[in-house]
Amino acid sequence: MAFQRRRNHYYNRFRFLIPFISSIFGGLLLFFALLSFLAPSPNVSDHTRRIPPVQFNAASDKAIGVSHFRVPRNGARSGRDLWTSRNAKFYSGCSNASNKFRKANAITHPNRYLLIATSGGLNQQRTGITDAVVAARILNATLIVPKLDQKSFWKDSSNFSEIFNVDWFISFLSKDVKIIHHLPKRGRKTWNAHSMRVPRKCSERCYQNRVLPVLLKRHAIQLSKFDYRLANKLETDLQKLRCRVNYHALKFTDSIEKMGEKLVHRMRARSKHYIALHLRFEPDMLAFSGCYYGGGEKERRELGKIRRRWKTLHQVSNPEKERRHGKCPLTPEEVGLMLRALGYGQDVHIYVASGEVYGGEETLAPLKALFPNFYSKETIASKQELEKFSSYSSRMAALDFIVCDESDVFVTNNNGNMARILAGRRRYFGHKPTIRPNAKKLYRLFMNRANMTWGAFSSRVRTYQRGFMGEPNEMRPGRGEFHENPSPCICEEAGFHVKSDNSGPREHDTTRRRDEAATVGDDQNNDYEPEWPDSEEEEEQVEFQDKDPFNTSVEYEGSNYEEPNLELEEILSD
Repeated sequence: MAFQRRRNHYYNRFRFLIPFISSIFGGLLLFFALLSFLAPSPNVSDHTRRIPPVQFNAASDKAIGVSHFRVPRNGARSGRDLWTSRNAKFYSGCSNASNKFRKANAITHPNRYLLIATSGGLNQQRTGITDAVVAARILNATLIVPKLDQKSFWKDSSNFSEIFNVDWFISFLSKDVKIIHHLPKRGRKTWNAHSMRVPRKCSERCYQNRVLPVLLKRHAIQLSKFDYRLANKLETDLQKLRCRVNYHALKFTDSIEKMGEKLVHRMRARSKHYIALHLRFEPDMLAFSGCYYGGGEKERRELGKIRRRWKTLHQVSNPEKERRHGKCPLTPEEVGLMLRALGYGQDVHIYVASGEVYGGEETLAPLKALFPNFYSKETIASKQELEKFSSYSSRMAALDFIVCDESDVFVTNNNGNMARILAGRRRYFGHKPTIRPNAKKLYRLFMNRANMTWGAFSSRVRTYQRGFMGEPNEMRPGRGEFHENPSPCICEEAGFHVKSDNSGPREHDTTRRRDEAATVGDDQNNDYEPEWPDSEEEEEQVEFQDKDPFNTSVEYEGSNYEEPNLELEEILSD
């Protein structure tokens, strides 16, 4: 009984505390419920919004950043010269014809005339012009000065002589291919050229089997939409002819050259060295790629509206996957972080070749914070100076081409036509550094940078960028597009001995030619460039560049080849 009384006593004491404790827990539950209601709902795809942005730290002159990810103002010590490629002095361009390459007047047949209609923007057309000269040589035909594309997305009405020095073009190549301005008269009438199209990556045998019979019958043919209509794999003398056209015969007009040189001089007056950046972060580029950069519903709505202009594009169900696979341009901020990690400090001067950047100044702000010496042709030239160029997209692109070509370091943010042509040109003229972001690996690094120190981040960037810096022997002979890797036209000095990134040491003769490219398969890079589905109705579509995106390019070997109804082309590559 005594035990029962004590238990009732303690029960009666704690019974009065139960409502008090319950009210406390109830209040806490209501508090947390209110917090969860007011907090913004997380979006699984908005990874980029959860990463701290790069900011200036007012308390320190040595770092930019937040948390323990503190970006230094000065570049890291990378242990290498930032402005030159290792061993570049042992390589030089060599594109002279061999003694077996007969002169044009000995091989050109009368009454064989080849016309071509190029496609796309400036740099895409440049590849077509280069390959047209070689096609005329294969057919032993006279080439008519190429017709430029005036109906594409760029809407540029310029003709050949308004972009390129046509007299120099004809005279420089006079020993290789006969070139004339117009079709000659046949009696009192002009030849009526027969229009046709050849397959992508058409080989010598393809031209001989498919085009030559028509040319013999019609005497004058026009090859339409002429871009990437010549195989990567050709005999060495034809490859060297390609190089003579692209690197020597194709010069811009005097007015373009002079304005371009003026822009280069103004960049040099500001700094001994400068970086040229082909940013490629325009709205249509991002819309076509289907990539997502964390801008929420506003970004999806804006880019989706642009994307719907192209009815044949598939819907991207997982935009984040495209970035994970390295198929998207880096953001301007990411480009800046990559360059800082590679050793370029805030005192470095950057020239940006770009159209309208998606997000405008807000998007560019982090890059400008990292590199305040930030220029474009519009900021270093007056409106009056650019007036005669500004209405013509190809002439404006030519100015950017010159400044990028003359830069100490060229950085490309996608692997399009301009990037590939400049990469090949810079290899040919001394292997000047050309940086391509290793986007697939860098993406994961950028996503995790908030959990890393700057030292760990920069070390990994330098590791991931090995093989993407434009060094000699980064690409095996025959790999990639010929215009990007013109290996048969690059010679090595006598006695120089270097180990390739991909193979062991190779023997070197005096100015030994790397002619393996003539026998290596027509391999393609796995580098990113979005593909554009072609349509026959050119007036209803935007024209873009071609490349076999799935490494399945076929060399035409017979007359029974049929070109696919839908060709895959690349977007906005100029």
